[in-house]
Amino acid sequence: MLSSFAVFFDHFRPGRSLVQPVHTQPFLDYTSILVGLGIILIALTVHEAAHAWTADHLGDPTARLLGRVSLNPLVHIDPIGTILLPLVAVLSNFPIIGWAKPVPVNLSRLRHPRRDFMIVAAAGPLSNLAQAVVATFLLHGLLGAGGAEGGASPILELLFRAVQINVLLAFFNLIPIPPLDGGNVLAGLLPESAAMVLDRIRPFGFILLYALMFSGILWQLILPPTRLFLRLLQL
Repeated sequence: MLSSFAVFFDHFRPGRSLVQPVHTQPFLDYTSILVGLGIILIALTVHEAAHAWTADHLGDPTARLLGRVSLNPLVHIDPIGTILLPLVAVLSNFPIIGWAKPVPVNLSRLRHPRRDFMIVAAAGPLSNLAQAVVATFLLHGLLGAGGAEGGASPILELLFRAVQINVLLAFFNLIPIPPLDGGNVLAGLLPESAAMVLDRIRPFGFILLYALMFSGILWQLILPPTRLFLRLLQL
């Protein structure tokens, strides 16, 4: 199964820029938090639909038959990972890893199981980068049309946060640790014997991710490619 994961805590708080230093806010802006969670929900929905669509086109209709090739967020929501944990995170400021409902993939139905599963895994993060590019085009379009002076500032902020969140989600999910998509992509690139060794890490994946998170290494892995991609987008 494939699922998108997200880290929910202070880095997703409103007003935080990945490129500029941020000061602690004395109170929670619940409207901005809800907007941020809405962006994350859309990003995760497209991410999961991309997994399902890609698997279907590579020979495995399992997810499509379950209605997962859909942009309806309801079919991708996991009550705990997508709703409860993010709310706990934003209210408690405690770092929490959330997730969407896993997309089932039957490897035996894929035409080239190892290669195709790697492609299916990569489709999720790539869909987040695609969303970031679309949001960037809209952002630059509004700026070019004088949107910043024309009362479009809330829309500009919304688009900028959509870019940030999608790029963060993409590079977080590309960390090469199972069960993240990056782990599944790496398994497809490695020789089969090495991929089997990597798969033994899967039961301990969450422990490793929390260890990286609390040690600060997680952000050292995510932020450099995130900043580079934002610069490429001229943001």
